[in-house]
Amino acid sequence: MKNLNDPNLYTNRELSWLQFNSRVLYQAKKASNPLLERLKFIAIYSSNLDEFYMIRVAGLKQLFSARIISSGADEMTPHEQLERIDEYLHNEKKILQAYYHDIVENLSKVGLHIKEYSDLSKELKKSADEYFYENIFPVIIPIAIDATHPFPPLNNLSLSLAIKLQDQSQKDIIRYALIRIPRLLPRFVQLKDGIYVTIESLVRDHADDIFPGYDILSSTTFRVTRNADIVIEEEEADDFMEILQQGLRLRKKGAFVRLEIEKGVNEDILNFLCSHLNIGQKDIFRYEIPLNLSALWSIVENKKFSHLALSPNTPKTLPPFGQNESIFKILDKEDVLTLQPYESFEPVVELIQAAAKDPKVLSIRMTLYRVGKNSPVVQALIDAANNGKQVTAMVELKARFDEENNLIWAKALEEAGAHVIYGIHGFKVHAKIMQIIRKSNDKLKVYLHFSTGNYNEATAKVYTDVSYFTSRDEFRSDSITFFHILTGFSKNHKLNNLNLSPTQIKQKLLNMIKLEKEKKDSGFIIAKMNSLVDPDLIKALYQASIAGVKIKLIIRGICCLKPGIKGISENIHVISIIGKYLEHSRIFYFKHSKPKVYISSADWMPRNMEKRYELMIPIYNENLAKRLLDILNLQLSDNQLAWELKQDGKYHKITPKKDEVLIDSQQFLENHINKLYKSIKKNKPTIKNTIIKTGKGK
Repeated sequence: MKNLNDPNLYTNRELSWLQFNSRVLYQAKKASNPLLERLKFIAIYSSNLDEFYMIRVAGLKQLFSARIISSGADEMTPHEQLERIDEYLHNEKKILQAYYHDIVENLSKVGLHIKEYSDLSKELKKSADEYFYENIFPVIIPIAIDATHPFPPLNNLSLSLAIKLQDQSQKDIIRYALIRIPRLLPRFVQLKDGIYVTIESLVRDHADDIFPGYDILSSTTFRVTRNADIVIEEEEADDFMEILQQGLRLRKKGAFVRLEIEKGVNEDILNFLCSHLNIGQKDIFRYEIPLNLSALWSIVENKKFSHLALSPNTPKTLPPFGQNESIFKILDKEDVLTLQPYESFEPVVELIQAAAKDPKVLSIRMTLYRVGKNSPVVQALIDAANNGKQVTAMVELKARFDEENNLIWAKALEEAGAHVIYGIHGFKVHAKIMQIIRKSNDKLKVYLHFSTGNYNEATAKVYTDVSYFTSRDEFRSDSITFFHILTGFSKNHKLNNLNLSPTQIKQKLLNMIKLEKEKKDSGFIIAKMNSLVDPDLIKALYQASIAGVKIKLIIRGICCLKPGIKGISENIHVISIIGKYLEHSRIFYFKHSKPKVYISSADWMPRNMEKRYELMIPIYNENLAKRLLDILNLQLSDNQLAWELKQDGKYHKITPKKDEVLIDSQQFLENHINKLYKSIKKNKPTIKNTIIKTGKGK
């Protein structure tokens, strides 16, 4: 009998995530990527790492302080994890710097420069000086630090300069000061087309004018990261919105968990900072490249250099949508599946806009987790409420880093007369569902939209997700029950055809895995998700593998399962796909289940299974199920973007064999949808949900 509780069978989730971010960083190395595409991945990597420190590292530090021994199936202690994270990231820092230098050097050869003030020509320095005195000097914040000027509270991820000064009239007087660089200023100042200068070098070279009467002995740029995880005491929340607003204010005062600083920093300045920040040496990262590289987006998005980026793809609208037919009539006839970002998000917007205007529509209900700042979806809900529709919106105020944006929308919806729910006590609502109730032939008919991603038109252009439109009777009662659970008091947390977490999804998955296990060698599972962490589900997959079930997993990010272990997981194959789009859809295939294919908002993580309201939707339509299975098989054949996970917990880039057809699954889908669209525009046929014909070379 195999001991499936052996910690050696599990990879630590934090270390697995670090490998995911390394795969993101690798995209900055790929010479086949255009230069600005490579620079974009530096920005994404840096932004990811910021959030990792704000939440995951901060959490481990709290566990360590609380003397928690272990926190996962791998049984690594918080202290061990922090040690490994520190070692990993200090080593990877060298790789980041090498990639950045290489990209910047190659950009300079094609006319796009990222420079320091000291490297500018005399003419450009004059332009930079004018910019400084007109745009920076009036809003810069010089801060003296002494007995009457305490060390200021520094904002999370803020960029500042620390300066050591000498009094010109009393040479024995040494002082320290800060210059805070407001976020309203550009991180990289564009002096003219193709020439950017780092703002800290511009400020540093004018520090004499900021502190007149003092000599600048030394200075350094630094950036702090704080614990940004909000702990909401929901038991005490009479007014949840007020409690959340207080939490957002406290986020700005979280403990410091990282200090990024320039390499070669003066030791006196470093000691001065450390004495005020209360930060350990292992949490100090010295860089020889600019800090806050997530701000590189401002350069990446410079349209005058779009030739150095990948050509943007315009998402397409395919039949049955876009045919000047009522969207309700379409859904009366058939289910429809769309694939973002290859297909347009516009039909989702059109559905809710049509519902807002249609006099036959009585009610609109939907969940909102992360929505855009200028969301047409939320605006349509506001219009619907203003038009007298019954509008119910579940706005998840606990969606991390979107709390403030969601607060704004929640208030706007309430002002329009919508019934707004802020969340469920002790849980997050992560399900993606829109329900429209409409009169049809003197009866009430329910129209539904489900998604694996958020109702966010911006992310729909870069995240791969599945949208499912339907008016199936099988989902009518369940969708009504689901919203009743959210809005009222209900002890019935079970649905009949849809699957709900925290009560059903995990058990349903375990049952389907068990069924495949019972079929032994004929069993087959394919599962695509963002993360696989839940130990119960991993054990079930191990047991199925031991029984002979073939299991193929497409997991973008964290994977705590170890494949290829003889006698345990040798029948499990795991890949991760990293490309220009963020893989985000969750699609599951179980060969012997009825139905065989499901989509979901949930990853296989304890939080999704136990701490969130999620939905898993069966796909009854055989054509749509076949289309989703085709997508899974296409990604399994990818040999351009895919990385294979080995039994040691490390990933290896998949390289095509000699004479093997090259398959980039994202480019394949993009080309496939574009070809369909062109043929439709040319021949004007009416097509159903097209099945993707996959296969090498096709």
